[in-house]
Order: sequence, then structure tokens, then C-alpha cells
Amino acid sequence: MNSSDVHTTTYRTQGGVTVHRTTTPCDPEVLDDLVASVEYHRGGVLSSGMEYPGRYDRWHLGYVDPCLEITTRGRRVTATALNDRGRVLLPVLAEALCSAGVPDAGGDPAGIEGGAVTVTVPEPDPGEFFSEEERSRRPSVFTALRAVMAALHSPEDTDLGLYGAFGYDLAFQFEPIEQHIERDPEDRDLVLHLPDAIIVRDRKRETCVRHTYDFTVPAAGARAEATTRGLERRTEPTPPVVAGEVPEGPEPGSYARIVAEAKEKFRRGDLFEVVPGHRLFARCSSPARFYERLRERNPAPYEFFFNLGEGEYLVGASPEMFVRVSGEPGAGQRVETCPISGTIRRGGDALEDAENIEELLASPKEKSELTMCTDVDRNDKSRVCEPGSVRVIGRRQIEMYSRLIHTVDHIEGVLRPEFDALDAFLTHMWAVTVTGAPKTWAMRFIEQNEASPRRWYGGAVGVLNFDGSMNTGLTLRTAHIRDGVAAVRVGATLLYDSDPEAEERETFLKARALVETLAQGEEESAAGHGAAERQEAAAAPADLPGEGMKVLLVDHEDSFVNTLADYVRRHGAEVTTVRYGFDPSLLDRLAPDLVVLSPGPGLPSDFGMSALLDELASRRLPVFGVCLGLQGMVEHAGGELRTLGEPVHGKPGQVRVSGGELLAGLGEGGTFQAARYHSTYSLPELVKGYDVTAVLEGEEPVVMAVENSAARWYAVQFHPESILTAAVGEGIVSRVLRLARG
Repeated sequence: MNSSDVHTTTYRTQGGVTVHRTTTPCDPEVLDDLVASVEYHRGGVLSSGMEYPGRYDRWHLGYVDPCLEITTRGRRVTATALNDRGRVLLPVLAEALCSAGVPDAGGDPAGIEGGAVTVTVPEPDPGEFFSEEERSRRPSVFTALRAVMAALHSPEDTDLGLYGAFGYDLAFQFEPIEQHIERDPEDRDLVLHLPDAIIVRDRKRETCVRHTYDFTVPAAGARAEATTRGLERRTEPTPPVVAGEVPEGPEPGSYARIVAEAKEKFRRGDLFEVVPGHRLFARCSSPARFYERLRERNPAPYEFFFNLGEGEYLVGASPEMFVRVSGEPGAGQRVETCPISGTIRRGGDALEDAENIEELLASPKEKSELTMCTDVDRNDKSRVCEPGSVRVIGRRQIEMYSRLIHTVDHIEGVLRPEFDALDAFLTHMWAVTVTGAPKTWAMRFIEQNEASPRRWYGGAVGVLNFDGSMNTGLTLRTAHIRDGVAAVRVGATLLYDSDPEAEERETFLKARALVETLAQGEEESAAGHGAAERQEAAAAPADLPGEGMKVLLVDHEDSFVNTLADYVRRHGAEVTTVRYGFDPSLLDRLAPDLVVLSPGPGLPSDFGMSALLDELASRRLPVFGVCLGLQGMVEHAGGELRTLGEPVHGKPGQVRVSGGELLAGLGEGGTFQAARYHSTYSLPELVKGYDVTAVLEGEEPVVMAVENSAARWYAVQFHPESILTAAVGEGIVSRVLRLARG
């Protein structure tokens, strides 16, 4: 190496910190040494062992001895300096945190005498109104995190950022989930490191460099200018890992009993799918050795090893992206996700693999699993993305792992200018592939039926870059190591047609790669040892039937409401989404031109829908009901509802149009395919006060659409926003807007 290989850069962050970066080529083998160091010092290693064009490139990076750490417990956020270099930067973080929360009593945020600052982010004011579009801006620990990101923001650096882990319980700051499982108040919900030396290996370009950073903090008030130049980069070592006693695993049949309980929820319509988990345990005396073996035996898009301090380690080989954001903030950032659902075991050779892939692709159950996941994922993006920009760019793609074959969809969207990467992250919290649908009801089921807190499982790991980008993977196929014991939590995606014993077997199959690798490592120990280009968003239609209209979308704790809102926005209307149970005076304040009643779990009575419909009728407001909305409208008019013998969730049905204005002329020969997500239904002879304008073809004539054109009240039993209704879905939304205008 000569001096021409060394590059230096100096830039200034949004909060006034001057960053000095030195980039030096290095041997890739230094990453092996770094992995060994992370076993004894706080740090992290992230890598990708898979190449899937358009989705994943092979890369490897790591850091050790970060200068600062951010942690949260509930609504308390703490920034801790891990060495003297961190003390230089701590005032900047303290100022950011104190702008978002209340400092601990007796603390001195300006002086930071103790080397740490803690703030509590208050609960939102009960009188403060947040629409569902604004949910990611509700006060939470992410408000404080956003302030830190803003202070250190600069477009000059694609690697500097906050690295670490996000726990499952963070979702409870946004979702009203009553906790049934006992928690340890000392457990952390988030651990993020700010490294000041990062090694990055690009395995596609075959380059490896070390970035080292120094920071100069400007003078402010009584504070003098300070710099990290010349200060030691080391931090205090963490305690050594000693293998501990392994607890008993789950009782045989216990998971199958949860599956049986879930099937009753599916039958009633409370759930479409749900992903409960349980834990297996194994000894682990060397997290670093386990990580290296896992990468070798089970390559995955998101391989990681974190020493989180306080005796906690995370080692994983996750197959699934959580949220990836690229591009310049405020200028149409690209948001990507790759939901995985649909699983079959690997064969003994390529021929058996091919046979298993055919079986997987031919399975209606596995297709329904992924369909529901993708519909929910599209819905999550529609909350924060440009209307019409959310697209499925890969459908039921095959990904091969050491023990399993999965089907994967690839979905993208373009962030609206007022949103950032954290908004994208929060709107997906947590992925439907680890919770279920509708998400809120699935998370309640999980809380009521799992035996222990999820902690890190089902959350995310990765990096929030200070340039505004983000790359995170779901915390799946992960061992949480504490006191020398690795806990591996696994789950399965359950549907009504799930077989309890088969689903339990699938969980053990998913855990097999980790558990076997842990066992092999302990035996040997005893013996002695990137980014795809953004695609153009679809062009906006020239004729916008909703132009100038205000639409109120009532959310019945549904997992598709934001996609529905996106469909409405695509046609020019302004949408405000509000959860059910709001004060009727809001109707007068918003004065909507159309009220949309969303789908949802359960029954209309669970949401007091009849009372809302009374209020809408008294104001003569046009109404469009979807699925649960139709059921509520039929029941409100004196009609009757029934329950299907078997629920239909995420599956197609053929709809035959028999009249009316909303669906006239749709489909070939008056029929079209639509997505069904329901267990409650009505029959034509049970409907009162409406014209039945469509029924299900080829079976009992289940009502698929009703309308009262004089009142401008319309409803459909199917989901127009699903990918299974793609041929006619947007056209239906366009028509209902025109009809609402009168």
C-alpha cells in the first residue's frame, strides 16, 4: 500500500459536527480477526452469503469498540459514551434526545457528567389527534432516534450510521396490545452502536477497505470545541461466555395445540393467518465460532453477529429482508421488502429439489400464505408511499437454503417527500411473516398464546445510515445467547387449513440448521477448536375522478387499509384514515365526500359499526363498505349474516355481476376474479334495503356486492385492493368515487 491508496474526506453534519474520514485498503482476512474480537467487545458483523440479482448482493462488514451506544427500555432512551471518544460526541446526542424527551430528574444533559444521558419520551397527549397516515410520527422512542439521526445527517457517507438490533416489543408503542406475558423491566428493547471504525468488503467488486472516523464538535454556550483526534478507540471488554445449563425445550404437542386454538379464530374470522412461535435451547460457549459455522453451513441474505453488551449476543442467518431504503431523503426514496412465505424441505439432489419446488408452487395453501403476506405488505407501504408507486416486482420467486426452499415476493414503493426511512420502518412493524393478519389481532393472539416474551425475535437487525438510507433484516433463524445458552425461537405461518402436527414439525425443521450447528460447535469445542436501480413509478392517470374530494377511511384494525387508501389517492382524492370508535363530531370537522368502511377481523358488532352507520345516514354521506364494511351495512339495514363452514382467506373467487351501477360491465361475460378474506357472509334472500348486484359463482350464492344508489351506499364482500383482484380493483375504486360525487 502507498499513500495514494489512502483517501481522506471531511464533511459537516446537519447538527454541526465535523467528520474526518480516512479510507485505507485492507486484507479481507482482517474481518476474521474482527469476528473473534466481537466475542469479547461490543461490536457487530453483518454479511450476505447469497446472490439473487435485483434483491441481494454478497457483502461483508464489521466494527468493534463503538464509541457510543443507544438503548431503550420502554419509553426511556439512554445514550452512553463507551470511551473518551464517545464523551466528545455525547453532548450532541444529549441535545437531540432532550429535544424529544424529558431528561431524568437531577440529570445534567448539558454537562453529561456521568457519561450517559437518559430521557423519557412522554405518551401522546390524549387530546392530540393522529390519523393513521401519521402514526409513525406519534411520540415514541423513535422520535428521539429521529432527532439523533437528524443531528448526524449528511449525504456524504454511505457507511456511517447506527448499527444494531430492534426488539419486538417496540411495536407496543404504536399498537394497543394488552401484555399477558411477564417482562423483565431491565430487558432492553433496542441496542444501537455508533462505530468510529468500519471494515467494508464488497465481494462483487472484490474490494475491502477500512473507514476510520474522527469527530470535531463545535463550541456551544459554555461548551468548548472538542475533538476525538488522538483518543483511544478501545472499550471495556464484556464478560467471557461460559456454557450454561440448557433448559427443557417445548413439550411435544404444545405447538400443535396452539395451531388448534388458531383454527377456531380463523373460523370466526378474527384472523386470516397468524405466526406463533416457541423456543428450543442449546449450549453455546463461543458465539463467534457459532457465527462462522452458521455462515458456512447455512448462507443467507442477512447473516449477523452482535455483541450487545450486558452478556447478550445475537447470531443469525435470516432469509428475509425487513425494510431497505435507498436514495436521497425527500427525493423519492425507494422502499423494498421481500416477504417470505411458503416452505418445503430440500431434496436429496437437484431432481428431488425440482419435484419439491413443483409441489410448493402447486399448493393452494402455500400460495394463500404468500398472497396474504404480500397484500399486507403492500398495505404497509401504501401508508407512506406515493400513490400508485407500490408494485410487486417479483412474484413467488424461489429461494434455496441449506434445509429449506421458500417462495418469495419482492415489493417496492416510493416514499412520499414528507416521510423518511424511519417512517418506512415503522409502518411495516412488524412484518406479517412473523405476526400474521390482521396484524393487531394476530399480535394479540401471539401475546395470549406464547409462553415467553419474544425479545429480539420477530424484530430487526441492521443499519440506519446517516445519509438517510437503511438496510435491515428480520430477526429470524436467530440464536439469542445469554449466560452461555442459545435460545432459538421458531414459528410457522398458520391458516385455517393448517395441519397442527405438520406445522409443529415445520418449526423443528426451521430450527434444525441452527440447533445442529450449535451442537456441532460444542462438540468441536470439547475436542479442541447492495442496491438495485429504482424503477419508474407508474404514470398517473390523466382522468382523476377523485380530484378535489375528501375521503374518510375508517380502519377496523385491518391489515389492508393503507393499500385501499393508496388506491383512492391514485384517483386524486385526499384520504384521512382514522381507527373506529372516533367521536362523531369528527365527521362534521372533516366533512368527507365519501366514507369508506374498511375490512377487518371479527364481526361488525365488535366495532360498533351500526352506531357509526346511523351517524353517516343522518348526515346523508356516501358510503363504500369493503368486506366487514358490507357485513355491517347489511346487518344495519335489518339483514342477516351467517358463518361459512370453512373460512376463505387469501383465495380467489369468481364474482358474477347481476346489475347495479358499481360493477356494471366488469369482467368477461359479467364475471371476474376477486380476493376473498372472510368467514361471515349473507345470502340474497337475507339482504334488506339494498339491491344485490353480485354473487359468488358456482357455489351457494354468497352475496358479493350490494348497493342503494339513491343513498349512494355501495359495498363489496371481496377485497378490491388485493393482487388477486388486480384486473378490476382500481376500476371499482374509480367508479365508487364517481358515484359518490352524484
